[in-house]
Amino acid sequence: MLNLTSDDISFDEFDDINNPQNEATDFERVTASVMSRRGFLGRGIAFGATALVMGTTSLTARPTQAASRLGFEQVVANSLDTVTVPNGYSWQVVSMWGDPLWSKSIAFDQATRGTAASQELAVGDNNDGMAVFQDGTKVILASNNEYVNRSIIYGNRETKLPENADDVRKGMAGHGITIAEIVSEGGTWKIAKDSPYNRRITANTSIDIAGPARGHDLLKTAADPKGVLAQGTWNNCGNGRTPWGTYLTCEENFNGYFSSSDESYKPSAALKRYGVGNKDWGYGWATVEERFDISKNPTEPNRFGYIVEIDPLDPKSTPKKRTALGRFKHENAELVVADNGQIVVYMGDDERGEFMYRYVSNGKFVEGGDNSKLLDEGTLYVAKFSNDMKGEWRALTPDTTGMKSLAEISILTRQAGSAVGATTMDRPEWITSHPGKAEIYVALTNNKNRGKKPNNGGDETPVGGPNPRAGNNYGQVVRWRPENGDHTAKGFEWDLFVVAGNPTVHKDAYGGSKNVNADNMFNSPDGMAFDSTGLLWILTDGKYSNKDDFAGMGNNQMLVGDPDTGEIRRFMVGPKECEVTGITWSPDRKALFVGIQHPGEKGDSHYPQGGKTVPRSTIISITRDDGGIMG
Repeated sequence: MLNLTSDDISFDEFDDINNPQNEATDFERVTASVMSRRGFLGRGIAFGATALVMGTTSLTARPTQAASRLGFEQVVANSLDTVTVPNGYSWQVVSMWGDPLWSKSIAFDQATRGTAASQELAVGDNNDGMAVFQDGTKVILASNNEYVNRSIIYGNRETKLPENADDVRKGMAGHGITIAEIVSEGGTWKIAKDSPYNRRITANTSIDIAGPARGHDLLKTAADPKGVLAQGTWNNCGNGRTPWGTYLTCEENFNGYFSSSDESYKPSAALKRYGVGNKDWGYGWATVEERFDISKNPTEPNRFGYIVEIDPLDPKSTPKKRTALGRFKHENAELVVADNGQIVVYMGDDERGEFMYRYVSNGKFVEGGDNSKLLDEGTLYVAKFSNDMKGEWRALTPDTTGMKSLAEISILTRQAGSAVGATTMDRPEWITSHPGKAEIYVALTNNKNRGKKPNNGGDETPVGGPNPRAGNNYGQVVRWRPENGDHTAKGFEWDLFVVAGNPTVHKDAYGGSKNVNADNMFNSPDGMAFDSTGLLWILTDGKYSNKDDFAGMGNNQMLVGDPDTGEIRRFMVGPKECEVTGITWSPDRKALFVGIQHPGEKGDSHYPQGGKTVPRSTIISITRDDGGIMG
């Protein structure tokens, strides 16, 4: 187990330590040819509101002189330990980590931060992706609980780490998904205790394995010799939802929970590609459950890294891992119904230099019909971008990849993407589709290795295309339009909606695109979602030092962009040391729900309760003071 004393190491840093990559040899050559202001912006390329033209005008946005649709006063960047929203808006806490879901639950204990038993009956930690569902008049909120902050959940321990079996199990219970009925009383949303919908899904919940990988040898273990039933889901990041009313939760950094009791054990190349090694991230799960010891259970990690489908309206239902959607560090799942009725799911692999994927179902969605096989039977594709502003989806099949079966592709999806020459990306985070037209957006949050190091599989990460800057620490938002507006088409055209940067520090490409200025600048776009009016909400998870390259950016934030004009304004600023993540709306669209994750991860926050209280991740609601629609 790694000897960590605080949450001062990110999952990316953990992966760097566990599996360091060699420096690329052509960095200086690539940088010199691409990264000068003249070379980068002087080749027919124009960002943001005027689009990346380079011989095509199909994605060119309308002029920025159009009347603004962003009807709020921009919030000023700040480093306060609270949530800041525009004048005319208010925010309130809906739920906090540790809030009881049932009357039999124990209230959150500021001194002990709870036990395994209390955590199993309470809201999980570090809420991330979320979605609202309805059952008649009932409103149900499903939200991911990505991970637990070691230094906070174990803040009652001198080491700031789990020190006994109950500590470890408390951490396991803090992961997963919280499903809860919420009610609005006097304009304030809160959890309905004892609702029959309330449910916790954790690292120990039984989950069916569905799709082509079900029963494959790579998924079989001593505890599950048939390879059909996994135990648990964790590090659930973004989400998705289906038109038949289910919730999709996405397993991301699953690798950081495995370790080896045999220090001389050599993990396979397949495990290394997914960042699985002999050291875990500091949670010690292998000390209470042997399945997390890869020297004794080398196939156990193959059972994680999938998208899990959950019925939020049936608390007795068994979740299903949809292996046809591939295995990688899933960020979110943006599901659309193509014009011909086929289901298309867009997905990103959130690691530096990994790929972007699309799944197309064989069958077609039928309203009220049997849609149970749509996420099990279909074709997985990976994206290849070209510098001429075009791209194509390359099918991952036994013929194209040289792999033995669809099952193998579903389990070793990264290797399949490498086999067909997919484009290495700057950490694809959330993907979202425009509600009014066939146009899709992806947040590429950052990539310090761009142009410097290959990815974990040895694929080069050259500067160019949708990844235009070396050592990219600001990120960008890429958008594309499928051929003929058909989500199942092979080809697409792409451009850059915004390139984040700091124009007060940099006068070159690192200053960002033309729609970024001193007043609205930000870094590391992460979560994204369109509202019903076609405005794009952008949530950030980046550097909040407010100095040097990030001077003037303040805490992490939420912005709103107009895809038609390129205009972007800052709508909200979060508290200290948080990530702003997860976004959804109430059924009447009058409340916007958003997550405040890991406030005080470095020890400098007491949000949301103030004083000397423990910082706690929260879901908040934002409303207009005039009672109007939030989007």
